[in-house]
Amino acid sequence: MKTLIHPTAVIHPGAQLDSTVEVGAYAVVGDRVTIGAGTTIGAHAVIEGPTEIGANNRIFPGAAIGLEPQDLKYKGALSLVKIGDGNCFREYVTINRATDVGEVTRVGSHNLLMAYVHVAHNCQIDDLVVIANAVAIAGHVHIESQAVIGGVSGIHQFVHIGRLAMIGGMTKIVRDVPPYMLVEGYPAQVRSLNLVGLKRAGFTSAELAQLKSAFRILYRSQLSLNEAIEKLDSLLETEKLQHLSHFIRLSQQAGRRGLVPGKRMKNAESGE
Repeated sequence: MKTLIHPTAVIHPGAQLDSTVEVGAYAVVGDRVTIGAGTTIGAHAVIEGPTEIGANNRIFPGAAIGLEPQDLKYKGALSLVKIGDGNCFREYVTINRATDVGEVTRVGSHNLLMAYVHVAHNCQIDDLVVIANAVAIAGHVHIESQAVIGGVSGIHQFVHIGRLAMIGGMTKIVRDVPPYMLVEGYPAQVRSLNLVGLKRAGFTSAELAQLKSAFRILYRSQLSLNEAIEKLDSLLETEKLQHLSHFIRLSQQAGRRGLVPGKRMKNAESGE
């Protein structure tokens, strides 16, 4: 019978591992760690608790999950990391616990975090997100489903990144990124719709046409942001547009970072 836990691995008696979990050489699994069926843990990975990891995740060598947050306000509180199913965490990914008691750093399901990605305390990453190599994500960031973040980017604390947004490599993000948009540059700007990503996600021609109209209103008109939002509301024919309008409105509230700006250009292309 195959041995699923390498003899050099260190598993705390308080950890709960499904019988199908595989643990590589010299990996360490600490107290109050729960790991679901089919998950594999690579050599020299470290998982501390309290941490809950679902089924069929792949954790590559050197990853460090569930360690204390890099936050001077942390005073030893019993905080958590919760991870869903089917994720892939490549080499040396770090995911820190939340700061205060009962708070959670949460990663959903079917995400790909490439090598050296850092997820700080209190972050929330939804589902089907791709984060390329060496991205640094500060505390309290929320990344919605199907977003793509290019390598060596930095994301400021409390930023929200919308559904199906795409961020180009080596971009500094200090404000919220609206759903469906492609953002890159220094300083970062909304450049166009993320048309390739939207088509791959199965958006219909009608939905793409409506989003192109929304893009022109937001970024190619001479309207103020409030005027653009009001005009956008008149186009709310689909859930996608409703989500875009709702995200933009929330980004203007107190405590939010505001929106990444877009180039307002006369006679410019419509995001195609």
